[in-house]
Amino acid sequence: MNTYESIIKNLYRIGKMAETDKKVLDALSEPKNIIDVVFPVKMDDGKIRIFHGYRVQHNNWRGPYKGGIRYHQNVDLDEVKSLAFWMTIKCAVLDIPFGGGKGGVLVNPKELSKKELENLTRAFVRAIHKSIGPEKDIPAPDVNTTPEIMDWIADEYSKLVGKDSPAVVTGKPVEKGGSLGRGGATGAGGFCVLENLIKKLTETTETKSRKRDLVSVAIQGFGNAGQQIAKLCDKAGYQVIAVSDSKGGILAISNPESRIPKLNVEDLVKYKQQSGSVVGFSKTENITNAELLELDCDVLIPAALENQITEENANKIKAKVILELANGPVTPEADGILKNRGIHVAPDVLANAGGVTVSYFEWYQNIHNERWTEKEVNDKLKEKITDAFNKVWEIARPDARSGSPSEPEAPRRKPLCSENLTCREAAYFLALKRLEESYLLFRWD
Repeated sequence: MNTYESIIKNLYRIGKMAETDKKVLDALSEPKNIIDVVFPVKMDDGKIRIFHGYRVQHNNWRGPYKGGIRYHQNVDLDEVKSLAFWMTIKCAVLDIPFGGGKGGVLVNPKELSKKELENLTRAFVRAIHKSIGPEKDIPAPDVNTTPEIMDWIADEYSKLVGKDSPAVVTGKPVEKGGSLGRGGATGAGGFCVLENLIKKLTETTETKSRKRDLVSVAIQGFGNAGQQIAKLCDKAGYQVIAVSDSKGGILAISNPESRIPKLNVEDLVKYKQQSGSVVGFSKTENITNAELLELDCDVLIPAALENQITEENANKIKAKVILELANGPVTPEADGILKNRGIHVAPDVLANAGGVTVSYFEWYQNIHNERWTEKEVNDKLKEKITDAFNKVWEIARPDARSGSPSEPEAPRRKPLCSENLTCREAAYFLALKRLEESYLLFRWD
C-alpha cells in the first residue's frame, strides 16, 4: 500500500468516527485535478534538458488551492498527492479560506547553476500558468525552494498574464511583497503548539507549570524550520540535546554545569552555516539519524522528510511527545503503535501549519494592498494556532483519558465523539466537520 492509499484508508476510518457524509469522503479521496507536465529547459552549455513536474489540486471547497512546490530528485505523484491532501486538512484545521494543493519537479537543484535553476522555474511556470492564479491556486516554498524562486514564479506569471500579480505566490522576499514573519513561521507555529501541549500535559490542580530545564528536545532536520524551533526552545529554557541533518546527527556530551547536557544552539546555527552540516560541532558525539529518533528525551521533533517513524522503529521511540514539524514523518502503522504506547503526537496538520497561516496573511496583504508589522503577524499567528490547538484538544480530551486531574470548576462537556481520539484523529475530525459544512453549503457535486 502506497502513502496515498494509507492516507485515504485513514480518511474513511476517521470519517466514520465523525459520521461524515460518504459523498464528502468519496470526493476527498481523489484530487480534483492532476497537472502532469514535461517541459524543456535550456542549460548553461546550450543543450536542452527535459524535466518532469506535477501540480496536484486536491480540493477547493473552502477557497483557492494552496501548497508549496518542491524541487527534489525523488518527487513522485504519490508524494505530491499525499502532500496536497494534507494541505486540504491543514487549512481546514486552521480555518484558513484555502484548499489543498502541492507541486513538485523531479530535479536535484544542487546539480544546477543559479541561471539553470531560474530557467527551470520559469519553464515550469509556463507549463502550469493557466492552472494557477491569486484566486485559483497559490504556490509557496517547500523543500529546496526559496523566496528568490517564489519571486521568479511571480515575475514569470505576471509576464504571462500581462499584469503585476504578486498574490499568485507566497513566501516571496519581503521587498517583493512577502510578509514579515514568514521565514520563521513554521518554527514559530510549531513552538506555539508545543507550548500549549506541554502545558496541557503537565498542569494539575496543584501546579500550573513545569520547569522547562527538565524538558529535553531532539530535532531531526536542521534546515530553516528545525533551526527556528531550536532557537525558540533554547530561548524558552528547553534543553536541546541533539539535532541532525542529511549528513548525520550530534548529541551533546556531559556538561557539569547543566543537569542535562545541552547544545549551544546559537553557536550551532553559525557552525551549520559555515560548514554545511551539524556534524563535528564541538562538545558533541556523532550519532545517526536513526539513533536520534530513538534517544531518551522528552520531546522528539521530526523536521525533515516523510516516513521517518515506521512500524519498524515505533516501539523503540522513547520520547513522551512527538511534534511533527515535517509533513508525514509518522506512518499510519507507526501511529497506531505510538497511540497504544501512550505517546502524544502533535500532528503535522496542526504542528507545522504556521507556514501556511502566514502564507495566508501574505496573500491577504497582497490582495488588499496592506502591510502588517512583524508583531502584528506574530500576534495573529499565535492567536490562530492557539485557537486551532484548543479546538483539537477539546475534541481529543486526552487529559480525560490519561487520568490527569481536570480543572474542578470546568464543566464536563458532552464529547463530540464517543471514541477515544488522538490529537491527529481529533484534528482530522475537526477538518472533516468544516469540509462537510462547505460541501453541504455549496453542493460541490
